[in-house]
Amino acid sequence: MELVLLVTIFVLAVFVGVEIITKVPPTLHTPLMSGSNAISGITIVGAIIAAEHVHGGTAQILCFAAVVLATINVVGGYAVTNRMLAMFRKKKG
Repeated sequence: MELVLLVTIFVLAVFVGVEIITKVPPTLHTPLMSGSNAISGITIVGAIIAAEHVHGGTAQILCFAAVVLATINVVGGYAVTNRMLAMFRKKKG
């Protein structure tokens, strides 16, 4: 029964996330990217703390995957944000 509840929450979270993301205008993309970088940073810290307290191969693998994927998201988000902001900088010369 607990598994059904968790899967239901996951499906609802995915649905809400997709609905929110598709309704964001392009002008708000850069500020939202910064916010998602902050959330991914929290995910990294949480996954590291969780990995410290879990026992068992599957849980540790999931914690490691969470750290890796959130790190990729943070690095990619900063790269995209930096590139977008570079388009607005004035060229010298």
